[in-house]
Amino acid sequence: MTTPQPITDATREAVDRIWAGMRSLVLSDDRRGEVSEALGMSFIRSKALRRLVGGPLTMRELTERLSTDKPYTTLVVDDLERRGLVVRSVHPDDRRSRVVTITEEGAAAAARAEEILARPPEAMRSLAPEELEALDRMVGKLAEAARTAEGTQGAGAARASGAGQRPGTG
Repeated sequence: MTTPQPITDATREAVDRIWAGMRSLVLSDDRRGEVSEALGMSFIRSKALRRLVGGPLTMRELTERLSTDKPYTTLVVDDLERRGLVVRSVHPDDRRSRVVTITEEGAAAAARAEEILARPPEAMRSLAPEELEALDRMVGKLAEAARTAEGTQGAGAARASGAGQRPGTG
């Protein structure tokens, strides 16, 4: 890992320009609407499915991973259950708790959402191979710095924030 560089006015201006450009690129290629249209559901529902692909979650865990409140998570899960995309069951060790598990159909919908979200912006094709290699190295360094910073937050904070997700995929 590299040590953070001292912040000068020129550095701050460059960082601001780069961040504005990155945000503009991501926001101009926002695919949440495309995901919602393709799956026929709100983006938060597809996000719930994508969080459940890794394995069953309690309603509390899903609420944390979605950064929503309990009543809204219940509404989302109720709808996904009606659609046959998830099943809800009693937790084996705590009868007061409910566990949400994705179905095969739900996993297929989550995979379709991920396929749409993972598609790189067309603007990236405008870069020459050597520019892409340089960008890849720089983004790799940024990702490593972010992982290191997440490690200092603690595992609970990183998990609740959706750590490990591709930026902009929510």
